[in-house]
Amino acid sequence: MSLKPFDIEVDAPGDELMEIARRELRETPEMRAQAVEELRALLREAKDMHFSEEEAFLLIFLRPCHFYAESALKMMRRIAEFKKTNHPLLHALKPEEEKLAFVEHNVVNVLTNRDQKGRRVLLVNCGAAWDPKAVSSEQLFRVFFLIHLVAQLEPATQINGVVVVLDFDGLSLKQVKALSPSFSKRLITFIQDAMPLRLKEVHILKQPYIFNMVWALFKPFIREKLKSR
Repeated sequence: MSLKPFDIEVDAPGDELMEIARRELRETPEMRAQAVEELRALLREAKDMHFSEEEAFLLIFLRPCHFYAESALKMMRRIAEFKKTNHPLLHALKPEEEKLAFVEHNVVNVLTNRDQKGRRVLLVNCGAAWDPKAVSSEQLFRVFFLIHLVAQLEPATQINGVVVVLDFDGLSLKQVKALSPSFSKRLITFIQDAMPLRLKEVHILKQPYIFNMVWALFKPFIREKLKSR
């Protein structure tokens, strides 16, 4: 069933979803309880970070790390470092201030329904539909960041993961210039090191020849795991 725009699903996972979690993430009631307590203990020992110890919050990091508490802690540390490095861009980020970039410009969208595997689908129009003068690359990144904060609140999304569709129809030098090396590095670092979501697939559509210039910007920063997606 499709949701209304801006609705999120925060219901507890049902039996079918928990079977997926068991099969793909090692999640069982016993494993979950053990990993949550272990991660809490690790966080108390870590004097350089301050995160909530509520179970629902810790699951955000444990699920993409397959309930290995030490891996979850490393992810939380990378996220904290990413936020520190990008503090001017992400400090006091408010949805209301980025609403116009999301609602009034046809650049980023999230399907109200999930795909056939229960995954959230993010659509990004990177070509002619994107006017960098109306929505700068920094605004675009802030929208991505806000969307990921909402997505990670959904247990179904934590378990099933997300799919990204990049549409480069009508890509021109105007968009290529906006995709600067600094933006490219920040985005790829975020996806690979500081995004606590299971990125399952990336689809690139309608890429013209000039897309090779965009790929050349991103390629040096992409590790093999992301390439395989």
